[in-house]
Amino acid sequence: MTSAGAAELVRFQQEGIRPGTILIRNSERRLYLVLSGGQAIRYRVAVGKRGKVWTGRARITAKYLRPDWSPSPEVRRDHPELPGLIKGGAPNNPMGAAALTLSNGNYAIHGTNRPGSLGRAVSYGCIRMSNRDISDLYQRVGVKTPVIAVP
Repeated sequence: MTSAGAAELVRFQQEGIRPGTILIRNSERRLYLVLSGGQAIRYRVAVGKRGKVWTGRARITAKYLRPDWSPSPEVRRDHPELPGLIKGGAPNNPMGAAALTLSNGNYAIHGTNRPGSLGRAVSYGCIRMSNRDISDLYQRVGVKTPVIAVP
């Protein structure tokens, strides 16, 4: 589970964070899936750009493999050249291999076909992961999994 930029098993201790919770540390640009026994799986992610960083609590509401993507009104305003829908699996689909939608609105944890964006603050609030990592996380979590995002 360890290679450059890939998920890694790490020691994890934080009061009040229960096993099975996803914790996103925006400043670290890391996502942790908290396990029992003081451990977590740590993934490298891209987070929201300045003014778009999401923090708070949510739950996973749905899981999708190779989802279609429609730009939000805000994205459309900034990028009017985008089509209204990009089919799942298309190389220009920003959702990548899978998506976990969140209960906090139009946000998701999803893959990316632009791995160079990982480790950066570049999104409109979604959390981007490598396609390999989102596929791994997708298998490990279910609907209703709690998600906490901190600065």
